[in-house]
Amino acid sequence: MDQDKQIAVIGLGYVGLPLAIAFAKKYAVKGFDINESRVAALQQLEDGTHEANLTDLNAVLKGKVDSGLYLTSNLADISTCNIYIVTVPTPIDHLKQPDLKPLLEASKMIGIVLKKGDVVIYESTVYPGCTEEDCVPVLEKISGLKYNVDFFCGYSPERINPGDKVNTLTKIKKVTSGSTPEIAIKIDQLYNSIITAGTHLAPSIKVAEASKAIENAQRDVNISFVNELALIFDRMAIDTTDVLAAASTKWNFLNYKPGLVGGHCIGVDPYYLAHKSEALGYKPEVILSGRRVNDNMGMFVANKVIKMLIAKDKMINGAKVLILGFAFKENCPDTRNTRVIDIYKELKSFSLAVDVYDPWANAAEVKGDYGFELIQLNKTEIYDAIILAVAHQEFLDLDYLQYKNNGTVIFDTKSFINRDLVNARL
Repeated sequence: MDQDKQIAVIGLGYVGLPLAIAFAKKYAVKGFDINESRVAALQQLEDGTHEANLTDLNAVLKGKVDSGLYLTSNLADISTCNIYIVTVPTPIDHLKQPDLKPLLEASKMIGIVLKKGDVVIYESTVYPGCTEEDCVPVLEKISGLKYNVDFFCGYSPERINPGDKVNTLTKIKKVTSGSTPEIAIKIDQLYNSIITAGTHLAPSIKVAEASKAIENAQRDVNISFVNELALIFDRMAIDTTDVLAAASTKWNFLNYKPGLVGGHCIGVDPYYLAHKSEALGYKPEVILSGRRVNDNMGMFVANKVIKMLIAKDKMINGAKVLILGFAFKENCPDTRNTRVIDIYKELKSFSLAVDVYDPWANAAEVKGDYGFELIQLNKTEIYDAIILAVAHQEFLDLDYLQYKNNGTVIFDTKSFINRDLVNARL
């Protein structure tokens, strides 16, 4: 890494694209993605994730001799690089087990072009030990090189918060690590050159991996606690938000909100940690119990709305329901691991007619990944029930009073709408 830095960022999604742009302001960077249409769109300054600053992207794409961003889907184009940063997805499968296929495929590709002295840095979320136990053997096998002799590795967990335009990449402190003390320092210096918030050098790759896993597992457990409270308070006929507001008057109370827990981090990372723990012979009770509570919230919401319809003497079979929002969080197009799908499936299982409207989500991706069509909202359409599932800013402009006056049951999962306009909320 003492030679001129030639950086390749592997994977140009929510994590990789902002990282590539930030590095390209100071270094020569090649952004690689196997999705040719994604690369072509970015070259035309079109970013479906809405994470990139398009002005910055345009500036770095023009590039200079010693810096700038070159986008490609051709593996040969990154063969001259000496630093490879992996930012591919690490999802879970249908059995809620880690799916390392994208990570290992990326490692295979890097192994093809890996050279002596090169450094491979992983940012994808993994369980502790994954980099050195799963990825490094692939790099060694494909390249024929020896780890920590011919090439080196690091791990710096991504902390991208999709849709957040305040806490952006360079403003969030970055954890770094390396496979040798010398490489660790150089990797830390590399990130420190673009992260204005500074860096934290972890003592080992495994510690850095574990830090990422527990960041989101902790948040998941905390949300599961208030979700469980919401289930309890529903039976007591008291409002969870009112209880939290009262409890928050104590200086050390942590005011987490109930709701659906999806996305590629909080809804996934705990399963990576649990997988590794169980492989070592320990079943993590708290982590998995929290996951069970959060994974069941969509079913609770759907059944609560059905009970409310029954209480209004509505016919359930064929009742028309509108779900507002399908992304995993507000003001963001990301539908990966969205738990709104749980509400949709549960309602459909009772033979309700369900429409889903989301002005942020990509309709083609939703159709391909989840098998149904998003609608264009017809504001004159009459619905038996409306479920506010995602707090997109656009949803504040809807005339909920008109819906309510027409007898529509309105359930707010986010305490987002004026409480006088809804029938119930989490």
